[in-house]
Amino acid sequence: MDKKPVIILGAKGIGPSAAEIFKSNNVEIYCFLEDDKSMHGTEIDFVSVLGETDDDGYLKYIGKKCDAFVAEDNMKARKKMTKMLNDRRKTMPANAIHAQAIVSDSAHLGYGNFINARAVLGAYSKVPNHCLIHSGVIIEYNVELGDYVQIGAGTQINSGVTVGEETFIGSGVTVVSGVKIGKKANIGAGSVVIRDVKDGETVFGNPAQTIEN
Repeated sequence: MDKKPVIILGAKGIGPSAAEIFKSNNVEIYCFLEDDKSMHGTEIDFVSVLGETDDDGYLKYIGKKCDAFVAEDNMKARKKMTKMLNDRRKTMPANAIHAQAIVSDSAHLGYGNFINARAVLGAYSKVPNHCLIHSGVIIEYNVELGDYVQIGAGTQINSGVTVGEETFIGSGVTVVSGVKIGKKANIGAGSVVIRDVKDGETVFGNPAQTIEN
């Protein structure tokens, strides 16, 4: 992980967890930026919340002097903030990878990923950009995720699985080897996925079955 100071965009949701991740790697946190003005002037674990996420007074430091991380659970908001960083600062968000996560040397990582404590990324796994991988997730070898995938705590994704972009996988899910999960799919917490899941499909249960929207 880069050791430049970091500005965290978003002080709610995963914001405090992202701060903990950076601190676990001895990375200095410059500040939080948060659109909820009621939080301005407050502190989270001794880190100040200083302004809004589009405040050029702070964004001007992103690039050469410090990195940024988008700590936003809502995918639409994450996309908006990421585009803002791309357009205004010509940069991509840094990865937040907990010191207690295990990432194979052969794993591929893009930008802006949140990887919490005790997560495991196996050999030749691919985690591109802006994914949220929560505590204790196991991603086995040759797994390929799309952008903006979110995986809940304690989920196990076995070897050779592919997951399409913008898919949500709940906590405690097991996905068996070789399964293909489409784009924008939803996998309910605790499910055991033993078959392919179509684009936009919602499944739940053991074994996971289609849930009509």
